[in-house]
Amino acid sequence: MTRTRGFRPVLWLALLAALAVAQALVNDVAVARTQGAKQAPRYEVDPLWPKPLPNHWVLGNAIGVWVDARDRVWIIHRGSSTLDGNERALELKAGDCCAGAPPVLAFDMQGNLVQSWGGPGEGYDWPTGNHGIFVDHTGMVWIGGNGPGDSHILKFTQDGKFVAQYGKPNARQTGTSPQGQPTYAPGSSDPTSFGRVAKVFVDPKANEAYVADGYLNRRVAVLDAATGKIKRFWGAYGKPPNDAPEGRYDPAAPPSPNFRNPVHCADLSNDGFVYVCDRLNDRLQVFRPDGTFVKEAFIDKHTRASGSVWDVAFSKDPQQRFLFVPDGINNRINILQRDTLEVLTTFGDGGRQPGQFYGVHSIAIDSRGNLYTTETWEGKRVQRFVNKGLAPVTRMHQGTVWPTAPAR
Repeated sequence: MTRTRGFRPVLWLALLAALAVAQALVNDVAVARTQGAKQAPRYEVDPLWPKPLPNHWVLGNAIGVWVDARDRVWIIHRGSSTLDGNERALELKAGDCCAGAPPVLAFDMQGNLVQSWGGPGEGYDWPTGNHGIFVDHTGMVWIGGNGPGDSHILKFTQDGKFVAQYGKPNARQTGTSPQGQPTYAPGSSDPTSFGRVAKVFVDPKANEAYVADGYLNRRVAVLDAATGKIKRFWGAYGKPPNDAPEGRYDPAAPPSPNFRNPVHCADLSNDGFVYVCDRLNDRLQVFRPDGTFVKEAFIDKHTRASGSVWDVAFSKDPQQRFLFVPDGINNRINILQRDTLEVLTTFGDGGRQPGQFYGVHSIAIDSRGNLYTTETWEGKRVQRFVNKGLAPVTRMHQGTVWPTAPAR
């Protein structure tokens, strides 16, 4: 009895020592893995940004976002035309809430609304389906359109004053369908007009506008940003664009020699490479500014429906080490190593809570590396994701990046 009682403390001490050794080994393995892990920017959603809109305004399909040189966040959405009647009872004089906000909105870093304008006006043709927004180095706001008859681009000042229209609507109209609807033909070799532009990006050095052209055409077109004149254009792999019909996307088939509709982005990096979102082909293609093909990468190549490569943003370090690519079908943001186009990790998940997505469509980044996303379809919102710095990659899919501390 005495020997047994004396043995118990010794046994417990031995067990505790063994557990401590085991835990140390686990920690050593974790540290070793961490030291050898790849790094990527880490983000947390800011559930309190932006602040509520005034006037009982609500957003419709949100299909563009950009951050200007003053860190103002610009979005464009489709407002009332994409709201159900019970979402805009104030407009319909059926109740006290709500109404579609003006198409163009700008927020400051604190989430306050500082600009609101847009829609039909004198001297220009507002798109039937406004799409994409960009603020260039001179402060001009560029807007495309992917609706029926949208074959033009608009330019405004930041307070909404009309500046220029490049192209005319209905340039591609060919006739009328048996149902009485207008029909349109692509014109990817047309030197003067566009075919449902998804997005514009202006190079401040050359003052050239790169146009993702787009939902009807299948090309990248480069314009003189001062005159709107088309200077050059190209299709997939830098070849002349081809408008011949293609069958449904097949992930097991060889890569398509052509872009599919929509060509959804064409953004220029600091070191002079053009990144093109070939959305339905699930690929990102890279070119030189003259259209010379450089390389490509497929992202979640199994994705069908509306595809996986929707937009692109570059990290704010001088080397632009990382790319951020939203995926509106799998509802997440892919973080890529830019030099290799390797997907390092993703964040986000499907849903309506902060940090989740329903049709994440466009992405932009501010001077601090914070990300801003818009959602189309029933998502109808803009979200902010706070940059928390580089961190080791511990898993491929992070899911909802809920804040661990109060958002900045």
